Amino acid sequence: MSNAAETYLKRLELSNILRESVIRTIVAALRLPPESKGLDAGCGTGFYTLMLAEAAGVRSHVTGLDIEEKFLSKGRSLSSNSGLTKRVSFIKGDIRKLPFEENIFDWAFSIDLVGYSRMDPVLLLRELARTVKPGGTIYILNWSSQMLLPGYPVLEARLNATSLGIAPFDAQMKPELHSMRALAWFKQAGLSDAKAQTFVGDINSPLSQEMRKALVDLFEMRWGKDNPELSEADQLEYQRLCRDDSPDSILNIPGYCGFFTYSLFWGRVL
Repeated sequence: MSNAAETYLKRLELSNILRESVIRTIVAALRLPPESKGLDAGCGTGFYTLMLAEAAGVRSHVTGLDIEEKFLSKGRSLSSNSGLTKRVSFIKGDIRKLPFEENIFDWAFSIDLVGYSRMDPVLLLRELARTVKPGGTIYILNWSSQMLLPGYPVLEARLNATSLGIAPFDAQMKPELHSMRALAWFKQAGLSDAKAQTFVGDINSPLSQEMRKALVDLFEMRWGKDNPELSEADQLEYQRLCRDDSPDSILNIPGYCGFFTYSLFWGRVL
Protein backbone atom coordinates (compact mmCIF):
# COMPACT_ATOMS: atom_id res chain seq x y z
CA MET A 1 0.00 0.00 0.00
CA SER A 2 1.28 3.46 -0.88
CA ASN A 3 2.24 6.00 1.78
CA ALA A 4 -0.76 8.11 0.75
CA ALA A 5 -3.10 5.17 1.21
CA GLU A 6 -1.51 4.32 4.58
CA THR A 7 -2.00 7.91 5.77
CA TYR A 8 -5.59 7.86 4.54
CA LEU A 9 -6.25 4.60 6.38
CA LYS A 10 -5.01 6.08 9.64
CA ARG A 11 -7.12 9.18 9.11
CA LEU A 12 -10.22 7.10 8.37
CA GLU A 13 -9.81 5.23 11.64
CA LEU A 14 -9.14 8.41 13.61
CA SER A 15 -12.05 10.28 12.04
CA ASN A 16 -14.49 7.63 13.23
CA ILE A 17 -14.13 9.10 16.72
CA LEU A 18 -15.71 12.31 15.42
CA ARG A 19 -18.12 10.87 12.88
CA GLU A 20 -19.53 7.69 14.34
CA SER A 21 -22.40 9.23 16.32
CA VAL A 22 -23.81 11.43 13.56
CA ILE A 23 -23.38 8.78 10.85
CA ARG A 24 -25.15 6.25 13.04
CA THR A 25 -28.05 8.74 13.22
CA ILE A 26 -27.96 9.14 9.44
CA VAL A 27 -27.90 5.40 8.79
CA ALA A 28 -30.91 4.94 11.11
CA ALA A 29 -32.73 7.64 9.13
CA LEU A 30 -32.26 5.66 5.89
CA ARG A 31 -34.76 3.06 7.15
CA LEU A 32 -33.13 0.37 5.07
CA PRO A 33 -35.59 -2.35 4.09
CA PRO A 34 -35.30 -5.64 5.96
CA GLU A 35 -34.21 -8.70 4.01
CA SER A 36 -32.46 -6.44 1.49
CA LYS A 37 -29.18 -6.59 -0.42
CA GLY A 38 -27.14 -3.38 -0.28
CA LEU A 39 -23.89 -2.02 -1.69
CA ASP A 40 -21.46 0.24 0.18
CA ALA A 41 -19.43 1.72 -2.69
CA GLY A 42 -16.00 3.02 -1.68
CA CYS A 43 -16.36 1.36 1.72
CA GLY A 44 -12.86 2.15 2.99
CA THR A 45 -12.15 0.16 6.14
CA GLY A 46 -15.70 -1.20 6.26
CA PHE A 47 -16.59 0.54 9.54
CA TYR A 48 -19.80 1.95 8.08
CA THR A 49 -20.48 -1.19 6.03
CA LEU A 50 -21.00 -2.97 9.34
CA MET A 51 -23.21 -0.13 10.57
CA LEU A 52 -25.35 -0.45 7.44
CA ALA A 53 -25.60 -4.22 7.95
CA GLU A 54 -26.74 -3.76 11.54
CA ALA A 55 -29.37 -1.24 10.45
CA ALA A 56 -30.69 -3.43 7.63
CA GLY A 57 -31.33 -6.36 9.94
CA VAL A 58 -30.33 -9.98 10.38
CA ARG A 59 -31.82 -11.18 7.06
CA SER A 60 -30.01 -8.57 4.98
CA HIS A 61 -26.60 -8.57 3.35
CA VAL A 62 -24.27 -5.67 2.55
CA THR A 63 -21.37 -5.79 0.09
CA GLY A 64 -18.51 -3.40 0.70
CA LEU A 65 -16.50 -2.43 -2.37
CA ASP A 66 -13.19 -0.58 -2.46
CA ILE A 67 -10.22 -0.34 -4.80
CA GLU A 68 -7.66 -0.64 -1.98
CA GLU A 69 -7.07 -4.22 -0.79
CA LYS A 70 -5.59 -3.13 2.56
CA PHE A 71 -8.85 -1.34 3.40
CA LEU A 72 -10.84 -4.45 2.49
CA SER A 73 -8.63 -6.60 4.74
CA LYS A 74 -9.38 -4.24 7.59
CA GLY A 75 -13.09 -4.55 6.85
CA ARG A 76 -12.94 -8.34 6.91
CA SER A 77 -11.14 -8.21 10.26
CA LEU A 78 -13.74 -5.83 11.70
CA SER A 79 -16.60 -8.02 10.49
CA SER A 80 -15.04 -11.10 12.06
CA ASN A 81 -14.64 -9.36 15.39
CA SER A 82 -18.19 -7.99 15.29
CA GLY A 83 -19.89 -11.29 14.51
CA LEU A 84 -21.34 -9.94 11.26
CA THR A 85 -19.27 -12.09 8.90
CA LYS A 86 -22.33 -13.77 7.34
CA ARG A 87 -24.10 -10.45 6.76
CA VAL A 88 -21.29 -8.61 4.95
CA SER A 89 -18.75 -9.31 2.25
CA PHE A 90 -15.89 -7.23 0.88
CA ILE A 91 -14.93 -7.12 -2.80
CA LYS A 92 -12.17 -5.28 -4.61
CA GLY A 93 -13.42 -3.14 -7.46
CA ASP A 94 -13.64 0.24 -9.13
CA ILE A 95 -16.80 2.30 -8.68
CA ARG A 96 -16.45 3.46 -12.29
CA LYS A 97 -16.98 -0.11 -13.50
CA LEU A 98 -18.66 -2.14 -10.81
CA PRO A 99 -18.01 -5.91 -10.93
CA PHE A 100 -21.72 -6.72 -10.62
CA GLU A 101 -24.56 -7.59 -12.94
CA GLU A 102 -27.56 -5.31 -13.39
CA ASN A 103 -30.42 -5.07 -10.87
CA ILE A 104 -28.93 -7.13 -8.03
CA PHE A 105 -29.03 -4.67 -5.11
CA ASP A 106 -32.03 -3.14 -3.36
CA TRP A 107 -30.03 -0.03 -2.46
CA ALA A 108 -26.57 1.49 -2.76
CA PHE A 109 -24.75 3.84 -0.40
CA SER A 110 -21.54 5.84 -0.73
CA ILE A 111 -19.87 8.21 1.71
CA ASP A 112 -17.27 10.86 0.82
CA LEU A 113 -16.70 9.52 -2.70
CA VAL A 114 -19.22 10.72 -5.30
CA GLY A 115 -18.25 14.36 -5.75
CA TYR A 116 -14.96 13.84 -3.91
CA SER A 117 -12.82 13.05 -6.90
CA ARG A 118 -12.22 14.06 -10.49
CA MET A 119 -14.58 11.31 -11.62
CA ASP A 120 -17.81 12.52 -13.23
CA PRO A 121 -20.47 12.21 -10.47
CA VAL A 122 -23.29 11.69 -12.97
CA LEU A 123 -21.48 8.74 -14.56
CA LEU A 124 -20.81 7.28 -11.11
CA LEU A 125 -24.49 7.55 -10.19
CA ARG A 126 -25.49 5.90 -13.45
CA GLU A 127 -23.10 3.03 -12.75
CA LEU A 128 -24.53 2.61 -9.25
CA ALA A 129 -28.06 2.74 -10.69
CA ARG A 130 -27.19 -0.01 -13.15
CA THR A 131 -26.68 -2.44 -10.27
CA VAL A 132 -29.76 -1.40 -8.25
CA LYS A 133 -33.22 -2.84 -8.92
CA PRO A 134 -35.99 -0.54 -10.21
CA GLY A 135 -37.59 1.15 -7.22
CA GLY A 136 -34.40 0.86 -5.21
CA THR A 137 -32.61 3.82 -3.67
CA ILE A 138 -29.15 5.32 -4.10
CA TYR A 139 -27.73 7.37 -1.22
CA ILE A 140 -24.63 9.55 -1.27
CA LEU A 141 -23.32 11.21 1.87
CA ASN A 142 -20.76 14.01 1.87
CA TRP A 143 -19.07 16.20 4.48
CA SER A 144 -20.51 19.65 3.77
CA SER A 145 -19.29 22.20 6.35
CA GLN A 146 -17.70 22.79 9.74
CA MET A 147 -17.36 25.42 12.46
CA LEU A 148 -14.33 24.49 14.54
CA LEU A 149 -12.70 27.73 15.70
CA PRO A 150 -15.21 29.42 18.02
CA GLY A 151 -14.28 33.05 18.61
CA TYR A 152 -12.18 33.26 15.42
CA PRO A 153 -14.73 33.44 12.56
CA VAL A 154 -12.56 35.67 10.36
CA LEU A 155 -9.57 33.32 10.53
CA GLU A 156 -11.80 30.31 9.94
CA ALA A 157 -13.42 32.02 6.94
CA ARG A 158 -9.97 32.71 5.46
CA LEU A 159 -8.90 29.12 6.04
CA ASN A 160 -12.06 27.84 4.38
CA ALA A 161 -11.40 30.09 1.36
CA THR A 162 -8.01 28.53 0.61
CA SER A 163 -7.50 25.72 -1.90
CA LEU A 164 -7.25 23.19 0.92
CA GLY A 165 -10.31 24.64 2.62
CA ILE A 166 -12.58 24.22 -0.39
CA ALA A 167 -11.21 20.78 -1.33
CA PRO A 168 -12.27 18.47 -2.92
CA PHE A 169 -13.70 21.29 -5.02
CA ASP A 170 -11.19 23.66 -6.58
CA ALA A 171 -11.31 27.02 -8.29
CA GLN A 172 -10.90 25.50 -11.77
CA MET A 173 -13.88 23.13 -11.43
CA LYS A 174 -17.26 23.92 -12.93
CA PRO A 175 -19.80 25.15 -10.36
CA GLU A 176 -22.12 22.25 -11.18
CA LEU A 177 -19.48 19.82 -9.86
CA HIS A 178 -19.69 21.22 -6.33
CA SER A 179 -20.97 18.48 -4.01
CA MET A 180 -23.95 20.56 -2.89
CA ARG A 181 -25.24 20.42 -6.49
CA ALA A 182 -25.89 16.70 -6.07
CA LEU A 183 -29.67 16.91 -6.51
CA ALA A 184 -29.07 17.90 -10.14
CA TRP A 185 -26.71 14.95 -10.59
CA PHE A 186 -29.47 12.54 -9.60
CA LYS A 187 -31.83 14.00 -12.17
CA GLN A 188 -29.15 13.90 -14.90
CA ALA A 189 -28.40 10.28 -14.02
CA GLY A 190 -32.05 9.36 -14.63
CA LEU A 191 -33.05 8.91 -10.99
CA SER A 192 -36.34 10.18 -9.59
CA ASP A 193 -37.65 11.76 -6.39
CA ALA A 194 -34.26 13.22 -5.45
CA LYS A 195 -34.11 14.68 -1.96
CA ALA A 196 -31.53 16.07 0.48
CA GLN A 197 -31.10 16.44 4.22
CA THR A 198 -28.25 17.81 6.33
CA PHE A 199 -27.23 16.37 9.69
CA VAL A 200 -25.09 18.01 12.37
CA GLY A 201 -22.35 16.42 14.43
CA ASP A 202 -21.56 18.29 17.66
CA ILE A 203 -18.21 18.42 19.45
CA ASN A 204 -18.25 19.58 23.06
CA SER A 205 -15.77 19.74 25.92
CA PRO A 206 -14.54 18.03 27.97
CA LEU A 207 -12.54 16.39 25.21
CA SER A 208 -10.88 13.00 25.60
CA GLN A 209 -7.30 12.58 24.40
CA GLU A 210 -8.61 10.57 21.45
CA MET A 211 -11.05 13.33 20.53
CA ARG A 212 -8.32 15.97 20.78
CA LYS A 213 -6.08 13.94 18.50
CA ALA A 214 -8.92 13.49 16.01
CA LEU A 215 -9.66 17.23 15.99
CA VAL A 216 -6.03 18.20 15.48
CA ASP A 217 -5.90 15.77 12.58
CA LEU A 218 -9.10 17.29 11.22
CA PHE A 219 -7.60 20.79 11.36
CA GLU A 220 -4.66 19.56 9.32
CA MET A 221 -6.82 17.60 6.90
CA ARG A 222 -9.14 20.54 6.20
CA TRP A 223 -6.60 23.37 6.24
CA GLY A 224 -3.12 21.87 6.02
CA LYS A 225 -0.18 21.89 8.36
CA ASP A 226 1.32 25.06 6.90
CA ASN A 227 -1.19 26.71 4.60
CA PRO A 228 0.83 28.83 2.13
CA GLU A 229 -2.21 30.87 1.06
CA LEU A 230 -2.54 32.54 4.46
CA SER A 231 -0.83 35.80 5.34
CA GLU A 232 2.09 35.48 7.73
CA ALA A 233 -0.01 36.86 10.58
CA ASP A 234 -2.86 34.45 9.88
CA GLN A 235 -0.44 31.56 9.54
CA LEU A 236 1.01 32.28 12.96
CA GLU A 237 -2.46 32.59 14.46
CA TYR A 238 -3.51 29.32 12.86
CA GLN A 239 -0.49 27.52 14.28
CA ARG A 240 -1.09 29.07 17.71
CA LEU A 241 -4.68 27.91 17.84
CA CYS A 242 -4.57 24.57 16.03
CA ARG A 243 -1.33 22.89 16.98
CA ASP A 244 -1.85 20.46 19.83
CA ASP A 245 1.51 21.35 21.40
CA SER A 246 0.61 25.04 21.56
CA PRO A 247 -0.24 26.32 25.05
CA ASP A 248 -2.88 28.49 23.34
CA SER A 249 -4.58 25.59 21.55
CA ILE A 250 -8.24 26.37 21.01
CA LEU A 251 -9.03 22.93 22.37
CA ASN A 252 -7.88 24.17 25.79
CA ILE A 253 -10.51 26.90 26.07
CA PRO A 254 -13.25 26.36 28.66
CA GLY A 255 -16.42 25.08 27.07
CA TYR A 256 -14.96 24.34 23.65
CA CYS A 257 -17.78 23.67 21.20
CA GLY A 258 -17.73 23.02 17.47
CA PHE A 259 -19.77 21.23 14.84
CA PHE A 260 -19.63 19.76 11.37
CA THR A 261 -22.30 18.76 8.90
CA TYR A 262 -22.95 15.86 6.57
CA SER A 263 -25.39 16.24 3.69
CA LEU A 264 -27.31 13.21 2.48
CA PHE A 265 -28.71 13.01 -1.05
CA TRP A 266 -30.87 10.21 -2.37
CA GLY A 267 -33.01 9.22 -5.33
CA ARG A 268 -34.89 6.23 -6.73
CA VAL A 269 -33.97 4.05 -9.66
CA LEU A 270 -36.63 3.98 -12.38
